[in-house]
Amino acid sequence: MRQAIFLHFFLGTLACLSAFWVNAEDPYRYYTWTITYGTISPLGVPQQGILINGQFPGPILDTVTNDNIIVNVINKLDEPFLITWNGIKQRKTSWQDGVLGTNCPIPPNSNWTYRFQTKDQIGTYTYFPSTKLHRAVGGFGGFNIAQRSIISIPYPQPDGEFTLLVGDWYKASHKVLQQRLDSGSPLPLPDALLINGLPHSSTFAGEPGKTYKFRVSNVGIATSINFRIQGHVLKLIEVEGAHTLQENYESIDVHVGQSIAVLVTLNESTKDYFIVASTRFTKPILNTTATLRYAGSNTGASGPLPIGPTYQIHWSMKQARTIRLNLTANAARPNPQGSFHYGTIQVVKRVVLANSQAKINGTLRYAVNSISYVDPATPLKLADWFNISGVFDLNTIKEKPTLGPAIIGTSVIGTTLHDFVEIVFQNNETTIQSWHLDGYSFYVVGYGSGQWSANMTRRYNLVDGIPRHTVQVYPLSWSAVLVSLDNKGMWNLRSAIWSRRYLGQQLYVRVWNNEKSLFTENDVPPNALYCGKAKHS
Repeated sequence: MRQAIFLHFFLGTLACLSAFWVNAEDPYRYYTWTITYGTISPLGVPQQGILINGQFPGPILDTVTNDNIIVNVINKLDEPFLITWNGIKQRKTSWQDGVLGTNCPIPPNSNWTYRFQTKDQIGTYTYFPSTKLHRAVGGFGGFNIAQRSIISIPYPQPDGEFTLLVGDWYKASHKVLQQRLDSGSPLPLPDALLINGLPHSSTFAGEPGKTYKFRVSNVGIATSINFRIQGHVLKLIEVEGAHTLQENYESIDVHVGQSIAVLVTLNESTKDYFIVASTRFTKPILNTTATLRYAGSNTGASGPLPIGPTYQIHWSMKQARTIRLNLTANAARPNPQGSFHYGTIQVVKRVVLANSQAKINGTLRYAVNSISYVDPATPLKLADWFNISGVFDLNTIKEKPTLGPAIIGTSVIGTTLHDFVEIVFQNNETTIQSWHLDGYSFYVVGYGSGQWSANMTRRYNLVDGIPRHTVQVYPLSWSAVLVSLDNKGMWNLRSAIWSRRYLGQQLYVRVWNNEKSLFTENDVPPNALYCGKAKHS
């Protein structure tokens, strides 16, 4: 009898725990995206664009920390295709990163399903095609991650929010742009800037006296932008998943691949106001506008556009140094952002990466430490997982700039899981650079002009540098970051300026240890596509 009572009690307890576990599981969000060509006319001229479910730009993903994201991508293009999730860290699962170093592309007239989690993340991000020049004509969209309700935010809850995708635009098709690069010619200055796929007619409406969050991302492929709103102050609150010190700006630079969030209070007269974006460091300067409309407005936006900076490099670098981490705010977890004291951790590896333009076999290429990257037929991650030889090695690229002409190669830098690494980006060219690392946020600790040297470390911000996934490097200058490599996998470190990435300015960082454990890395997914040598592994 006693055993029967105990058995009933045990089974009842197990049922309650099972119910708790089911209810406690993080939510799932399911999407089916059909990728097609379609005729669009953002500049008044019909051209071929890439649509997602018939939309240009693509749909905005509004998610919450720890959501499970399931996206079935159906490729109806005439070329292989992948989407990458810019800034989503893909914890333990570089299999879902959507770049050619981790994934075989989705063939035409077939599909593949991404499965990943917004693990321990909040903030403003984007997604876009990673294959060829596809992202130049669409397939991109916003990816927003809100805090869980139990986590406080370091500012009053906004009365609403808007997602603004700002980027440069070409009238030419992606195939024409690709042919130009393949023939050895650089891309020209873009034809225009767009906001949410439109050159002038996007409108964002709000109530007088209320405060709104504007999520602003640079989804272009070539040019930095400056963002501002006529007559209104921008209060910066977040950069790529990190709460910032809440500084006020009249205008703010957003470089290729970067995202920010600002608060704007509608505290002016009831009318319309210009929202302005303009290119930085270009001749001529390109401008685009949208409209901020107060409810009840009967007066259109008028007057001169608010003036923004044009080529002032020092102005931009000085502003960049003011973007700092809010140490006391919570992010995705309840512990303060400043509880990770990155400035006290010993650096175990320093990597200095110098970008360059080169001619290889008589044609234009871009290189990093004299290696111009080419994608092998077999994704690096599959080759690493299945021990397939002849795909890459860890000696192709050196960890500091080398003398001599640039050559073609498949660059992979080897690191060990939990290494704490310093990366210095040295830009000896006269054009601005923008560098992105998949799988991580790195702490931006320094910007400077000229040549970096070890003495520069004394100038690093080792207290409240902003963690972000994309950092700008000014002309004839350097930028330095620190990163804790706690996410095992194969991670793309690339130029966010897409013509440079396409022609070789990228590499991969292998974060590895010799233990196969689900605590550190997920197994190859059961639906993985196989190509190259992995087809026969």
